[in-house]
Amino acid sequence: MKTLFKLTLFVISLGLIFTACDGSFDSLVDSQKEANPLPDPSDPQGNAGDADFSRFITIGNSLTAGFMDAALYDFGQMNSIGAMMHQQLKVAGAQENFNQPDINSTNGFNSAASNVEQGLIFGRFKLDTSIPGPSPVVNGELPEAFTGDKSTLHNFGVPGIQIVQLLSPQTGGPEGNPLYNALYARFATDPGSSTILEDAIATDPTFFSLWIGNNDILGFALQGAVDQALPIFTTPADFEMRFSAVVNQLMQNTDAKGVVADIPPLLFVPYFRAVPFNPLPLNADQVAQLNQGYNQYNLLLNFLVNQGQITEEERDRRRIEFIPPEEGQETRQNAYVMEDPSLTATSLFGNEVPKLRQATAQDLTLFPAAQVLPTGVGTEQPMPPSLVLTPENQQLLEERRTQFNTIIADVVNQANADAGETRIALYETGALNSGFSRLWGLDGSGPGFRIGGFTLMPDFSPGGVFSTDGVHPNVRGNALVVNDFLRTIEEVFNATLPKYSDNDILAFPSVQLCGGDCLSQQQQMANVEYIWDFSKIPLQ
Repeated sequence: MKTLFKLTLFVISLGLIFTACDGSFDSLVDSQKEANPLPDPSDPQGNAGDADFSRFITIGNSLTAGFMDAALYDFGQMNSIGAMMHQQLKVAGAQENFNQPDINSTNGFNSAASNVEQGLIFGRFKLDTSIPGPSPVVNGELPEAFTGDKSTLHNFGVPGIQIVQLLSPQTGGPEGNPLYNALYARFATDPGSSTILEDAIATDPTFFSLWIGNNDILGFALQGAVDQALPIFTTPADFEMRFSAVVNQLMQNTDAKGVVADIPPLLFVPYFRAVPFNPLPLNADQVAQLNQGYNQYNLLLNFLVNQGQITEEERDRRRIEFIPPEEGQETRQNAYVMEDPSLTATSLFGNEVPKLRQATAQDLTLFPAAQVLPTGVGTEQPMPPSLVLTPENQQLLEERRTQFNTIIADVVNQANADAGETRIALYETGALNSGFSRLWGLDGSGPGFRIGGFTLMPDFSPGGVFSTDGVHPNVRGNALVVNDFLRTIEEVFNATLPKYSDNDILAFPSVQLCGGDCLSQQQQMANVEYIWDFSKIPLQ
């Protein structure tokens, strides 16, 4: 059975990639274009209104830092949200340069694919159309210490951090403590003593953007939401205390105004949407073989009903039955078998009965499941809870996001009230007129962002706005987000700011194809297999 899925590795997750784009691969770019700088706005016009952009800084996580394709690398950093926002703010008085802690690496370090102990250092993902799917490039580089002038930095985005890490000196050291982040330690003014927020405040900003809190939910979601006691799933009380501390320090220690973004609907990113609930193309013989294997389990469910341990309704939910192809068809897509901890605990002669059922359209399958399905997971053995978000877990995550966004809004409103003026604008990412709502069809328009005669899709296809790690936007996606930031600033501070035009956005690259430099291509030549661990990516 294991060989059944060898040819489907990543096909299940990439089916959307080759159907979602307008105009096939016209949007793909070569390495020369990828090295180009941001386009210059033609004859831009603007004014700062009630704001002062003369010392503009950004604070946040990987979205702010420019992390994409599972790595922090030159091109992503050059097109970070902060850098792209600064490009438009310059016409309204922002400083000439936007200094970042340059990573100085073409491909960066891909923590999901690399094994430092074994000397395997891989870089960013690219798209290998022969899989098809993302594959890391073989020539990655470990991050090195930033050697520039730390006192002149403007981008304080650090991949992977939660709110508490903005406030703690342990984020910069010593190495090995739970809060340590090497990507901050490399540019901390005083590693182990300074904090990200203190370093940002020390620049005496006149205007800031703050986008933090995503990882206080996302890290838990990336583990299948299986252990609510994990510190990566921040409690509302801790979130309120920490977010208030960040905003209060900015208000009390600077005269700056700023824009704060809340947490978007994270469960709509491709990481949770690329792999369907029914990714198994089974023929009649395979269906018969699997159904025979699960026959005893189904009979056991009837016994549990008779014993009063479960209801008939739960029995039907837990029943495992693969469906054969229709007449004239060779295969039929089937749902995988999964373990669901929320099912009723039952036992037989003192032994716990496995909590199994088949996935439904209401379940969200995590992107790494694409790598284990070819090994028999989902058929011969159940998909583990760490790779599936059940409807119950999704509800928990969405409730927590709503709680956090309420806290963010309340803290911003209170800060403005205390100041006696509007010093902070709130960018509500889930508002019906936001780019996120339009992209995911939350405004009722259907998925996709229509611009310039093309539809940009919420995936990492050539016509998509996400990078190949399935979580971080690509440059096009960053431009859409930046435009929302700019509109928010305009509305609150009476400013007039240029936006990235449809032509600008369509000219930005989407995905980069492997050109003989990807691990998957090396594997094909060596006839070996290598699987990477997405959980090691410092997502957002």
